[in-house]
Amino acid sequence: MIIVADTTAGFLHVGNRSIKCSIGRSGAIEAALKREGDGATPLGRWPVRGVLLRPDRVCAPDTKLPWRWLRPDDGWSDGITDPAYNGPVRHPHAHSAERLWREDGLYDVIVVLGHNDSPPVAGAGSAIFLHCWRDGATTEGCVAVERDALVALVSEFQPADLMEIV
Repeated sequence: MIIVADTTAGFLHVGNRSIKCSIGRSGAIEAALKREGDGATPLGRWPVRGVLLRPDRVCAPDTKLPWRWLRPDDGWSDGITDPAYNGPVRHPHAHSAERLWREDGLYDVIVVLGHNDSPPVAGAGSAIFLHCWRDGATTEGCVAVERDALVALVSEFQPADLMEIV
């Protein structure tokens, strides 16, 4: 299945359904131009890699995707000199890394997208996820939807699925 994030219309299209979504504060950008910290959502087709879930806020999913529970010390490296750049890390971490255990609910459900990960190019963007939104607010470069919709989608996703950001 190809999940389409329409960055112009602000909808995520899954099969015959359209779900309101938000994107990066700087809009969408060609993937080749994506840079760490620019706030832009990279255009392109990205594999759906897996799911991370906050155990105190969501139930175990019925999904065929690889998944695991988030831990309070989980992070994602955004440090451009880090050998683990654009990958999962544990805090404390010697390089810059985003904390995945958040109080605002944005990362209660994280679908990891395969942007800049095979292999990662330092500085070309990290932590591009499909995650929960906060009332339609923009993201730092991800795609975000309402939490209940995302929980339902996780049960439909398959390991070969792609997210196409257009």
